[in-house]
Amino acid sequence: MRNLFGTAGAVALAATLIGYAIPDLANADADPELVAQGKDIAFDRKKGNCLACHAIEGGDLPGNIGPPLVAMSARFPDPERLRAQIWDPTAANPDTMMPPFGLHGILSEDEIDKIVVFVQTL
Repeated sequence: MRNLFGTAGAVALAATLIGYAIPDLANADADPELVAQGKDIAFDRKKGNCLACHAIEGGDLPGNIGPPLVAMSARFPDPERLRAQIWDPTAANPDTMMPPFGLHGILSEDEIDKIVVFVQTL
């Protein structure tokens, strides 16, 4: 069976499931306003709609098509790589079900940037 989370993601998921918190040192200085704006876009069913496919802490009625968004700064230590994944996930995986939010103009550059800030705090 293929490990969908990678080693860091699997460790973070296991720690979360048994009740240990892994500090997010990579985004300790993230602007709380940008984080909140990114969360609003990600949770907006008419915008990012990330909850349609991903379980995200604090989200209602999450989907399970995509992996849970946990330990994201460990899974994507480079925010530019995460941004590229949101912009056009088909570049890394042509068979992905994730829509290319930037490439198809679903989200603006600014909206994607805000989502990256938010997701990096998960």
